[in-house]
Amino acid sequence: MTLQSGLTEDQLFDQLISSIVHTAWLALGRMKHPHTGKVETNLKQAAITIDMLDMLYKRLDRSLKPEEDAYLSSLLGELKDTYEEEIRRQSSGNSSDAPEANA
Repeated sequence: MTLQSGLTEDQLFDQLISSIVHTAWLALGRMKHPHTGKVETNLKQAAITIDMLDMLYKRLDRSLKPEEDAYLSSLLGELKDTYEEEIRRQSSGNSSDAPEANA
């Protein structure tokens, strides 16, 4: 099958993962939104995005190259740790810095 973009499947896979991870960092309030310039936290969206990446990782388990496996495992660990940190921060009453966005 000819790919319309001209990219290799490895490059497309990297783009897919990057897109999902970018969405997670935005939802965790760790990046400015590219259109609004605001940093907003939406923990529900963050949880969904992290769960989607985790599901993808589990489903691709046997077909991942060792470096892809290590990379995804590391990313998931970092995202999950950051999510838990944000949950603790908001539950301690410090949520005024990054209000949860309404989605």
